[in-house]
Amino acid sequence: MSEPVVGSSGFAAEAADTIAELYARTGEGRPRPRLDPTRRLVELLGDPQAACPIIHVTGTNGKSSTSRFIESILRAHGLRTGLFTSPHLKSFNERITIDGEPISNDKLVENWRDIKPYVEMIDGQLQDEGEVRLTFFETLTALAFASFAEAPVDVAVVEVGMGGEWDSTNVADASVAVFTPIDIDHSATLGGTIAEIAATKAGIIKRGSRVVSATQVPVALAEIERAAARLEAPVTLEDRDFVLSSDVVAVGGQQITVQGRSAAYDGLFLPVFGDHQGRNAALAIAVCETFLGDGGVPLDPEVLAQGLAEARSPGRLEIAATQPTILVDAAHNPHGAQSLADALQRYFDSDNVGLVIGVLDDKDARGILDHLVPVAERVFTTHVESERARDAEALAAEVQRAASDTPVVAYDSVDEALSIARDWASEEPGRIVLVAGSVILAGEALLVVDDRGWA
Repeated sequence: MSEPVVGSSGFAAEAADTIAELYARTGEGRPRPRLDPTRRLVELLGDPQAACPIIHVTGTNGKSSTSRFIESILRAHGLRTGLFTSPHLKSFNERITIDGEPISNDKLVENWRDIKPYVEMIDGQLQDEGEVRLTFFETLTALAFASFAEAPVDVAVVEVGMGGEWDSTNVADASVAVFTPIDIDHSATLGGTIAEIAATKAGIIKRGSRVVSATQVPVALAEIERAAARLEAPVTLEDRDFVLSSDVVAVGGQQITVQGRSAAYDGLFLPVFGDHQGRNAALAIAVCETFLGDGGVPLDPEVLAQGLAEARSPGRLEIAATQPTILVDAAHNPHGAQSLADALQRYFDSDNVGLVIGVLDDKDARGILDHLVPVAERVFTTHVESERARDAEALAAEVQRAASDTPVVAYDSVDEALSIARDWASEEPGRIVLVAGSVILAGEALLVVDDRGWA
């Protein structure tokens, strides 16, 4: 379990207790396909999810980055923002961000104290009905909405936990419903086809929503457009209504040009790596045009440039350390792994990559390895701290099946695997370490880098 934010008033210990109470519930890796319990809870709380407009973000990859770009652009425009993302990397407080900062320990504790009696009331009702009490993510969602209402914020950018239709965040009605690219992931829960998954994700569209979508494969787009038509929600689509016109590698990131819904925006610096991030930024711009002016009013170019320049996407091709370089990416499915492999070759141009990888059991490990092992000179498999983690030895055997000539060794801990990979990279100039395969692994690796003083 991660620690709360350090140094926030005198509430660190109480915040840790609050987080422990939340984690004692059914974990977010085992969501319940239900919405009614969360709806009952927020009704008791006075419907905090209705206290401000909601920008609701779903998809398979790019949700967190797109959400962060949207939030940063809106904050640069003078709005007080809320941001709800999951999971976190290093600190639990990262999940609930208010005006660009993780929620403080004192507010986390105070807001939990306020909603806890109502949580326990719904728990009791559910148990009387033979149902499981409110889960971790159901409870956390209500806490986030209550925190945004208490702040208060002018707009909240809310990332779906899983799917959309029955995700607990869907108690909110989206002012703008946002779709990043949809692919196969969480198939045991969401369905085994892109059409099934897209249909579930399209459940975030409500009557009165405006839809903004990244380019989708035809079957996914069909489900989004079907839901939008039924609810009379207008659809704005990448490559039809807005487009990433160009992106150029730059020091510390990339420079992009976007033809938005209402104007062209030239020479924007984006301080993150990867062509996919350029497309995420273009999507975010279209979302902000839609939210602020319904697509008919251009964004102020200087304010937009400020918002993007200040945006960050931790754990997404992040340079965590140098000498040697350690890159950390949360790629946890084949689509994300392919984007990572492409970005690695374009932005870092190294043939000497040591891959530290850990994967959860419910993920397509072979699909991830098929994209990442070809860019690696050697592989260090490891076991992340999760009950769903794939055994490091079993993962090493999968690496051998995918590429029998690639050296691979399994390690019991992330600390050990990353330390040995770093030692290997230090032996010759030009070697880099890439950490990928799981959001949990990304967070653990960043903590190791901090603890060891490598940053």
